[in-house]
This record gives sequence, C-alpha cells and structure tokens, in this order.
Amino acid sequence: MSPFRAALLSLVLLSGCGALGAVSDASAPLDAYTLTPYAPGVIPSLGRTHLVVELPTSGGALATDRILIKPVPYQAQYLPDGRWSEPTPALLQSLLVASFQNAGGFRLVGRTGAGLMPDYTLMTEIQSFQAEPAGPASEPLVIRIALMMTIIRESDRQIIAARPFTASVSIASDDTAAVVAGFDSALQTLLREAVQWTNGQTP
Repeated sequence: MSPFRAALLSLVLLSGCGALGAVSDASAPLDAYTLTPYAPGVIPSLGRTHLVVELPTSGGALATDRILIKPVPYQAQYLPDGRWSEPTPALLQSLLVASFQNAGGFRLVGRTGAGLMPDYTLMTEIQSFQAEPAGPASEPLVIRIALMMTIIRESDRQIIAARPFTASVSIASDDTAAVVAGFDSALQTLLREAVQWTNGQTP
C-alpha cells in the first residue's frame, strides 16, 4: 500500500489522530525531491530591466520542506517518506528565478538580499501547494497549486499588476514518485503562465 493511501486509511481508522504522525518517524532520513523550472527551449533575449523575486509567503503548513497532503480540507499532513530539497517557499523562489532567467525578458533576475537595485519586485503568496483526493473517495488524487502574484514598480513603489494563478493535475498512481511528478507537471504550467504574464506587465 502506498504512503498516501495508507495515510487516508489511517485517518478513517484513527479518527481525530495525526495519522501521518503515527506512521512517519520524524528522526528517520527522508528522500529529498526537487522540481524543474520552466525552460522555453530557445535562447532568451535580454531586456533592459532588473527583477527581484522575493521569498514567497505561506501559511505555517507550507513553511517546511515536507510534502503537504490534505486527506480532508481541514487537515494538513505530510508524505511520510519524502521531502522537498528545501522549504517550499525557498524552493518556489529558486524555481521562479531560474524560470525568468531561462525565459529572458529581463537584463538581470535575482532574489531579495542579492544587492540588486531592481526596477520591479515580484511578490508571491502560496495559497495551495498540496496533494489531495479529487472527491469523497480516495481516488483519483489531484495535485493542487494556487499562487497570488503581485508586481511592484520600485521607482514609486506602486502595484502595477496582481493576479492569481492556479494549476491542478490528476495523478494515476499515489506513490511518492508519482506525487512528485504530478507537482512538477502542475508547476510547469503555472510557471510558464507566470513568466509570460510578468514579462507582459514589465516592458
């Protein structure tokens, strides 16, 4: 039985208990996983402006390197045998920076604290970054990602654009590798849309 389905079954059998906490030993080493940035596959053209990508904000359940699953909407648990290579906000920041660098459109892209004098700053709130059942039954499973992005023009500290981004992908299997692959697929769609939107708002 896969870790995800075992967690769902445990929630049924142990109502009110932290099911994944019962099956996951916090001291046990976990395999680390990462995700891939958007890469359009063409040589990027450099723009004239500088962009800083701030560290995304998130709720406490996502401020960790653990892979979040939500067996029910009001309960946060974590995959017992895998983790992200860095905390979710830092992972997303790295992926955004790399995606903008791969796509071009800016002369320089960096992150907060790099000493840049940016023309624009991209702020991101992570609203969802989880695996969950698609419906009342435990199958199929869905990866759900939701971000709120805001672009600040640094010359006058004005918000020039803000927009939510969402992506979801159904996964055929619920083992850890399939869950991570689902995150990667959903995030590729979202990163492409976010890069194209940001470039369109920052001439």
